[in-house]
Parts: sequence; C-alpha cells; structure tokens
Amino acid sequence: MLFHTWEFFFFFAIVLVLFYAGSAGARRWVLLLASYYFYGAWNPRFLPLLWSLTVVDYFAALWIVRYQGRRRKWALWMSIAANLGFLGFFKYSNFIAANVSWLLGVPQPAFDIVLPLGISFHTFQSISYVVDVYRGEQEVVRDPVDYALFIAFFPQLVAGPIVRAREFFVDYYHWKRPDAGQVQRGVFEMLSGLTKKMALADQFAVLADGYFANPSAHAGALAAWGGVCSFAMQIYFDFSGYTDIAIGAARVMGFHFPDNFRRPYFAGSITEFWRRWHMSLSRWLRDYLYITLGGNRGGVWRTYRNLMLTMLLGGLWHGASWNFVIWGGYHGLLLSVERALGITAGRWWRVPVTFVLVCVGWVFFRARTLGDAWFVLGEMMGASGGEWAVPLWLAALAGFGLLLPLRAVRERWMVAYGLVLLLILELFGVTDLTVPFVYFQF
Repeated sequence: MLFHTWEFFFFFAIVLVLFYAGSAGARRWVLLLASYYFYGAWNPRFLPLLWSLTVVDYFAALWIVRYQGRRRKWALWMSIAANLGFLGFFKYSNFIAANVSWLLGVPQPAFDIVLPLGISFHTFQSISYVVDVYRGEQEVVRDPVDYALFIAFFPQLVAGPIVRAREFFVDYYHWKRPDAGQVQRGVFEMLSGLTKKMALADQFAVLADGYFANPSAHAGALAAWGGVCSFAMQIYFDFSGYTDIAIGAARVMGFHFPDNFRRPYFAGSITEFWRRWHMSLSRWLRDYLYITLGGNRGGVWRTYRNLMLTMLLGGLWHGASWNFVIWGGYHGLLLSVERALGITAGRWWRVPVTFVLVCVGWVFFRARTLGDAWFVLGEMMGASGGEWAVPLWLAALAGFGLLLPLRAVRERWMVAYGLVLLLILELFGVTDLTVPFVYFQF
C-alpha cells in the first residue's frame, strides 16, 4: 500500500476514526491490526517473518533483564543473529552466491528470493531495542502487544525513519490527544511529502531513469551531470517525501517521530551532510556500529578504520552489490579526510563543492552496473558537451522544494503554504503509480 495512493488515504481515514472513537485500551489494538493489514496488503506471506522476529526480540529482551553473565550475552547474540540471519538470507543470498561462483569459476546458482518490504528498517529498529535493553538504556517492554506495535507501527514500518524504543514509548505510555495546531502541522507535513514525491521526485525520475537506462546513448558531460543531478533530486525528494508523510501521519495520531532530513544539499562538508541526510540511520550507525567498533578511542588510525568499516557496512545495508559497497567506502574516505583536516562544516563556497562530491557518490548508488558507473564518471569529468536534460521550470521547482523549511513554517502560514503545495501538486504531479519509493528496495 503506497503512501501516495487513494487506497492509503482511505485506509488512514478509517484508522483515524476507529483510533479516536475507541477507548484507551482499544486504540493499541486498532493500530496493531491496522499495521499488520498495511504490511500484509503488499504480501501477506511475509507477515509470519515479522511476527517471528517480534517474538524472538521480545523474549530476548526479557531474558537479558532476567539473567546475568553469559546468559545475557547469549540472549543478545541470539536476537542479533536472528535479525541479521533473516536479513542476510533475503537480501544477500544472491550477492554472496554470485561472488563465490566468480571466485570458484563455476556457474552461479539462481535463487528466486523476494525481498520482504522494509526488512532493513524494522531489523535495525529491533536490534536497537535489544541492545538498549542490554546496555541499560531502555526499560524492557513486558506487554507483548505493546512491543509488537512498536515494531509494526505502520507509518514508519516500510521505509523509516528508524524510531528508537524510547522515542516511541514516551508518546505511547504518556499519550496526549494532539491539539488543532499539531493536527494542522501533521496534515501539512503529509501534503508536503505528497508534493515532494509526485511533483518533484517522480518528475526527476523520468530524467534519471532515461539517462541511466543507457548512459552511452547520452554522450557528453552536460548530459551526464544532468542525469546524475536528476537522480540526486529524485532520491532526496522521494525519501524525504516519504518520511514527511510518515512523520505527519504519526503526528495526527499523537506520536512524534524524529526528523530524518534537514536540507542536506546545503551542507558545507560531507560530515555535515551525514548530520542532515537520513539522520535516523546516521545516528543508528554511530551508536550501534561506530561506537561499538571503538569510535574515536584507540588512536587516529583506529578512528579512520572505524569510520571506513561503518560506512562500508552502511553502504552494504543499502543494497547487495559492489556499487553500494564502493559508495559507502567513498563516503567513509571523505569523512576520514575531513576528520584529518579538521573540517566539520564549511563556508558558503563549500556547499557547491560538497554537493558535487555527493553527486559523484550517487553515480555508484544509481548505476545498474559497476561498468556503467565508471562510464558515467568518465563522461562527467570529460570536456565534451552533450545536452542538459533538466528543464528550467523543474529546476526552479526543485529550488523551491529544497528551500522549503518545514520546521520553520508557523501555524498562521500553513494554510497559505498548503494552498501553494496543492497548486504545485495539481499542475506538476505525476499520476503514474508505477514509480515506487526508492527506499522500498532497501
């Protein structure tokens, strides 16, 4: 069930009516059953997978607080192994098989494995809960229904933001009916997300898909930069649009999700970019991977090693191909260089430099093959001409979308901004629902 369809909004309206009409005890059941319906509407065969991981992590956390010594560690590693085992099987089986076959020089076995929707997101969410309980940073959740709802809550289930247990349960256990201002802001955020997705991301998707489908047919540096910049705009407006809708939908129901984007293309360094881009993932990688590896303790070279490992694994989390590994390693290298030079944020002239560096990385993220990626990079660095594919009206519209500060829009301006967004959506919205959200594949 896609966020930008009438089906979702009909479903959401029914959930809202049942949620607010029911008693306090009934609300959690409304949300839980609605969340399972939302997930099962895509493929009900994967509901048992979600239930299985929920059960494993629920009992693992209980055992962690019940036992001491080795039993606590066994419970922790059992949970992590179950989550990463499922993720590895569904997401990386073909990647591993392809590389083993290449090393051995034998034909690659064909595994017809369908990737469960949103498995990377709810896996990380589950791991963060169990690890926080183990560290003593999170109270164990003893009610299985409460824990199941935390994992399955439909606004963020498929593509984030990655919500920590303490962020969810502070609203859940101390729930307050949102006032009119909060509801208005939630609706505004949902409308903003729809506009970003349908009027911006999907417009740029046509250009990016047209270029990357056959880069050699679009020779020249201008064509290459046009295709890459189009993808840069597509992935930002697509993913930030999804999280705007998720945050807005949750806000209408009285839940407050963390911000996930904060105008990342205005960052003055790669370090600052990762503080603004997919912020919930950046925090997750820092708290559960980088710090676990040792962080900046143990000397300069270990710090660089930990940065590289964190970003390499972060790249692999995005997708099972060497393109994603290279993309992660590229960002890890840039972060290490900036750390060595003492760069954390930059002056205004560093903003376009940072954007160019980010776009170079997007080539590996988007290209279908590694060969295509090197070809595109060669075209970008070449001196030949080519045709710039981005029309002026779309570039201007993207500028408006990039500058729109959702957090700074005050209540008295929301109606005016909302009318502008509705007009943009009506004039430029793409109604072709075959363009999926980019991060659904992760």
